[in-house]
Amino acid sequence: MLFAVAPAALYAQAPSDSLTVQQIMQDPETWIGDWPTNIRWHENGSALYFDWNPEGEFPSDSLYSVPVDGNEPVKVDAEERRSPTPFFAGWQHGSHTYTSDFARKVFTHNGDVYLYNRENDTTTRLTDTPNALTQPRFSPDGARVIFRDGLNLFAIHLQRGTIQQLTDVRASDEPKDEEPSPQEQYLEEQQTELFETLREQQEEEELAKEAQEEDEAADPDPPTLYVGDGSVVHLSMDPSERYTAVGTSEEENVENTQVMDYVTETGFANAINARAKVGRAPSGYTLHLADTERDTTYTVDLSTLPGADEWPLADIADPDTLDGIDSTRTLRAFGPYWNEDGSLAVLDVRAADNKDRWLARLNPEDGSVTSLDRQHDEAWIAGPGISWYGGASTLGWMPDGETLYFQSEETGYSHLYTINVESGEKTALTEGDFEVFDPQLTQDGSAWLFASTEDSPHNRHWYRMPAEGGERTRITSGQDGQYAAAPHPDDTTLGLLYEYITQPPEVYIRDDNGERRITTSPTDAWQAVDWSTGELTTFEADDGTDVPMQIFEPENPNGAAVHFVHGAGYLQNVHNGWSNYFREFMFHNLLMQQGYTVVNVDYRGSAGYGRDWRTAIYRHMGGRDLQDYADASAHLEETQGIDPERQFIYGGSYGGFITLMALFNEADAFGGGAALRSVTDWAHYNHPYTSNILNTPVVDPVAFERSSPIYFADGLEDPLLMAHGLVDANVQPQDIFRLSQRFIELGKTDWELATYPVEPHGFTEPSSWTDEYRRILYYIERSVGPSRIEQAW
Repeated sequence: MLFAVAPAALYAQAPSDSLTVQQIMQDPETWIGDWPTNIRWHENGSALYFDWNPEGEFPSDSLYSVPVDGNEPVKVDAEERRSPTPFFAGWQHGSHTYTSDFARKVFTHNGDVYLYNRENDTTTRLTDTPNALTQPRFSPDGARVIFRDGLNLFAIHLQRGTIQQLTDVRASDEPKDEEPSPQEQYLEEQQTELFETLREQQEEEELAKEAQEEDEAADPDPPTLYVGDGSVVHLSMDPSERYTAVGTSEEENVENTQVMDYVTETGFANAINARAKVGRAPSGYTLHLADTERDTTYTVDLSTLPGADEWPLADIADPDTLDGIDSTRTLRAFGPYWNEDGSLAVLDVRAADNKDRWLARLNPEDGSVTSLDRQHDEAWIAGPGISWYGGASTLGWMPDGETLYFQSEETGYSHLYTINVESGEKTALTEGDFEVFDPQLTQDGSAWLFASTEDSPHNRHWYRMPAEGGERTRITSGQDGQYAAAPHPDDTTLGLLYEYITQPPEVYIRDDNGERRITTSPTDAWQAVDWSTGELTTFEADDGTDVPMQIFEPENPNGAAVHFVHGAGYLQNVHNGWSNYFREFMFHNLLMQQGYTVVNVDYRGSAGYGRDWRTAIYRHMGGRDLQDYADASAHLEETQGIDPERQFIYGGSYGGFITLMALFNEADAFGGGAALRSVTDWAHYNHPYTSNILNTPVVDPVAFERSSPIYFADGLEDPLLMAHGLVDANVQPQDIFRLSQRFIELGKTDWELATYPVEPHGFTEPSSWTDEYRRILYYIERSVGPSRIEQAW
């Protein structure tokens, strides 16, 4: 049922000593305090920088620093903030960001290239152009800086100051000379035979052409490489500058969606172009190699990789549509990744269906590839250090120039590996039932620094380990919580962001004297509240698995419970860190004050527990993940005597989707729910996320139909609140409108749709947050609370 005006009970005030929705949903910078983010060291290691806005001023004016041996953060003045500060991002072996002796570094700032000299701590601007220049690196001898400008690579000669164009890539087909017709040929030959003047002109043109060719031979331009009309998505050159690699993507015609923005400055509704829906044809991909030494161009044949021609969905595809499906797999190569002297090159190859990943050695002389490591998953390739969509994964060269490091879920957890590209020998550097995050080498290549969950899946600490693997030494304190770190250039000091359940991230510096705190962000008002951390525990699901749960138990239980479902699918919310859902954390404390038991569950599909947990939802979202919540309901009934009809479930995005599936398919386990910005039909969500888990609607309609709430809407028996932003370009309003129409046609009455005209997928306005959570609280009270309303209203 829809209504326009909220009942008065919705805005009833809590007792003066209790939390209120308006209080906890106000601007977090004002109420909680702004916490620091994005820590990074100056390249010379003198100071740690971070973004922080404790004074509530403009976010663009919010850069702070603290000396490496200091305690007091200082706001960076405007002149320094705008200057091209060289920030340290880790020692990238074989990347040519530094010279081979690490004495100099190149980087970009506001689209221009700068040179930093570590020895005298000076920064020199090398370019001043309106173009956005990218990919700066040194030539192997350090005499030039190479960078990308648009479709081409250029080199700055540091001594002479001249700029040389290294490539001539053109996103078009090579023009073809048209052959003259027989008639045109006859007339041309006749003219030459009859007229001496024309013969003399031809001779002069030939002599001029020969002279031009001699000049070009003495100072040749780069050969032109025509790559068709596709988009250039990769451009690089090997260290010797013999080979140019160009990756092009040929996008199929895709129909994008639109979202309407109704509240605009002009007063006219504005159509916002948005993403396509799942099921689009994968973009074609071609990797071109140009060999300047032989003046030839060829393409790399990725189809020779083992298993590349095996369509993994053959046993799944709907037989009624199988004949019309193109089962040719689209492969895309990321790289080449060259070692420092250019003698070895490796490609990171992904199938568009994301069920295979190959690390392959590239032979640039003929474009052939040899598989070094194949990662195959019948669900989808992912995990910490392994991008869901290809690229941006942990991958690089060890200092020996022969060994590649990478991450793999080969054992069921994402661990760090090396493989010798010459011999093919693979070595596991870490192992165990935990995951590794953000590994990076020290400058001398002797040791690794990385974060892991070895201590507990709820904590994240940093460790040091020899480069060849072996004993790991924890270098952050043993307290519960989660750390993000920025290693100092000297590899012995860490800049840290430490967070806990009741503490937003704060800056610390760890050195030989231990960890010292630099910032304190929360306001006095926020810290004055006695926030409950809840208890991190587990319950046993119906398949015998222990499922992580955070439970908030009130001093005076009212006999009802609220289940919160985190969003994003692959995300963790049962941990000792500061939650992305800090507003919900405060709301759960409010609910606990009112006597409600509150639980969070890291259901199957959540991050933090390895490959099998991640992929347990393959081909059936709303299956095992939903069952974990139904089992949590049964657990509360068994251990605390809470009737399932007195248990409420709510969440946003994926959490909203689970809420809908819970009320439609597990009505006996819950008494009401609130679904926020919910996916109601996965056939209408985006391609990159959805196709990993459910394949595509044409190939695997069974997976989509059993995973989409709209097919089960007739199962709604309990009160349901739905809330959605109207400028949500991610889970678009069309999704919730289609479900609303299903309810109308099914004659369902006990439901409400609240729309928020100015809100995107993640709400931004405190007034919207306040209105939404007042409605959620009202629905909790009316459906499962002590004074619940039994009949529809």
